Amino acid sequence: MNAYVYSYRGGLIENRHRVSLAIVNPAGNLLAYAGNPELAAHMRSSAKPFQAQALYQTGATGKFGLTPEELALTCASHDGTLRHLEVVRGYLEKIGLGPECLACGAHLPFNREARAALEKAGEKPTVLYNNCSGKHTGMLAAALAMGAEPKGYEQPQHPVQQLNLQTLRDLSGINTIPYGVDGCSVPTFVLPLAPAARMFALLAKPLAAPEKYQVGLEAVYQAMQAHPDLVAGPGAIDTVLMQKIPYLAAKRGADGYYGLALRESKWGPIGVTLKVEDGSQTAREPAVIQLLELLGALSPEEPLEWRSSPVKNVRGLEVGHYQAKLELSWV
Repeated sequence: MNAYVYSYRGGLIENRHRVSLAIVNPAGNLLAYAGNPELAAHMRSSAKPFQAQALYQTGATGKFGLTPEELALTCASHDGTLRHLEVVRGYLEKIGLGPECLACGAHLPFNREARAALEKAGEKPTVLYNNCSGKHTGMLAAALAMGAEPKGYEQPQHPVQQLNLQTLRDLSGINTIPYGVDGCSVPTFVLPLAPAARMFALLAKPLAAPEKYQVGLEAVYQAMQAHPDLVAGPGAIDTVLMQKIPYLAAKRGADGYYGLALRESKWGPIGVTLKVEDGSQTAREPAVIQLLELLGALSPEEPLEWRSSPVKNVRGLEVGHYQAKLELSWV
């Protein structure tokens, strides 16, 4: 079945954003799909809950006494609030390294208030504001725990990145996984949507995963659910959805990607991956909301701004809106 998000201007369709998605159970069976469930897509930041498994595979969580807050930040695409900065600073201090060791680069915080405060103070953002600074700190911790040289941890051949690649192989069931370079300079792995959704299904049901990953997957799920504010930020879609749905782990990725681990549904634990094929971030949110409604996880009456995201002009006038139309094909 086809699935689109339409952007309207003046009551007329201006753009059509094609969506592909896959809904999978922990055994890897495709339950439903729209568009092309085998579409190969860069997971981008949606891979973070699985990259965080390196903390458990290397023993870094025990070695450094990592907290659920630090684990949640490892999985985060955070908005750069003071709370995020406090946690990442403490995380770095705990592993004995400084911000200069982070290879993610600097950008302005996503959070409007944090960005305004930084600009008002006349300060430039540091690497701590990078939405991936928690993930990078986790990779440094894993490198130290496995006795590898921290410098160059972002390179594809570094032991940490090779461990991440093997984790994705084990959890997706796909042996050959291409990669590119992510916005934060680490590898971004490319998987068909259905095998990627299986990883999220295993996050929803860790006991179905290979034994060596079960503890780490459960810990990541619990950390994300307990600290959704650290995974994204106030008012961000990941945070809001996890606050409203107590059996969900949600993770946004760049360029229209999204991953969902639903621990409860009428089909049991399921995993979902979704990609807006033209990469539109704005079109992604209405698709995610409608999908959760179709799965029975959200009520259509739940007031959420993303259900029909407004299109605004330069003056801030609302001149249109986005609307999702998903048609699922059930297997």
